[in-house]
Amino acid sequence: MTTCVQTFNEVQKLLSKTNGKLVGDLMTPAPVVVRESTNLEDAARILLETKYRRLPVVDSEGKLVGIITRGNVVRAALQIKRANETKA
Repeated sequence: MTTCVQTFNEVQKLLSKTNGKLVGDLMTPAPVVVRESTNLEDAARILLETKYRRLPVVDSEGKLVGIITRGNVVRAALQIKRANETKA
């Protein structure tokens, strides 16, 4: 059975052979982003209908202010469900 330490060591060995690659060589140059004012439903739709697991959140000037993840959306949906059940 492989332990986390073994897996981490294997990843370290592989990364030591990156031949000087930079983050900029691998990053997504024009990522899909949402604004702070984006409707949660719209952000959820993007996350659920694409391969993306997280979306950068930018302000009106395009400056990164956070990240929203699929997990954030699931938690929000559960909170909404609980709130609706409490009202009933």
